[in-house]
Amino acid sequence: MSRTVIIGLTGSIGMGKSTVAAMFRKLGVPVFDADAEVRRVQGPGGRALPAIEALFPGTTHAGGLHREKLGAAVFGDHAKLRQLEQILHPLVAEAQSLFMGRHRRKPAVVLDVPLLFERGGWQRCHLTVVVSAPLRVQRSRVLARPGMTPQKFAGILKGQMPDREKRGRADVVIETGRGRRHTWQAVCRLVSSL
Repeated sequence: MSRTVIIGLTGSIGMGKSTVAAMFRKLGVPVFDADAEVRRVQGPGGRALPAIEALFPGTTHAGGLHREKLGAAVFGDHAKLRQLEQILHPLVAEAQSLFMGRHRRKPAVVLDVPLLFERGGWQRCHLTVVVSAPLRVQRSRVLARPGMTPQKFAGILKGQMPDREKRGRADVVIETGRGRRHTWQAVCRLVSSL
């Protein structure tokens, strides 16, 4: 009996990871999006909200999370960030486990996890894929986002493993700085090789 190949997908902010994840989906490979799950548990009626409100009063409301208020409460404070992660990570892990159960008969699945190497998630994967682009492309993409500043961008990069280190640890690197067609061909080659 063949086993499901677990592909760990990661990449720093602005590298095109969401685009690559969408390409995997288009090719029929189920994708678990850890960021989307975090947004779900923090959204209206989300399971994380009571614990977040207890730890960070005033950061939630009926519609979910006050992202700016929570961001201000944890930004730059590693102890508070760890406390928030202790609320979120078990909920995301539970959702990921359910996802794996639902897709256990698929030839392959993708776990889209921004901090795959930083948090040890790569250890449960058969193959790791890093999405990468030149720094100038990354910077341009990130600074085009609403509310993003060079200072915020620098702060986010500080919390992530450097791109060159991720590339060095990856089984496969998918370049996204050469256009969508080049990226699509790389994803197609990878899926067909499975």
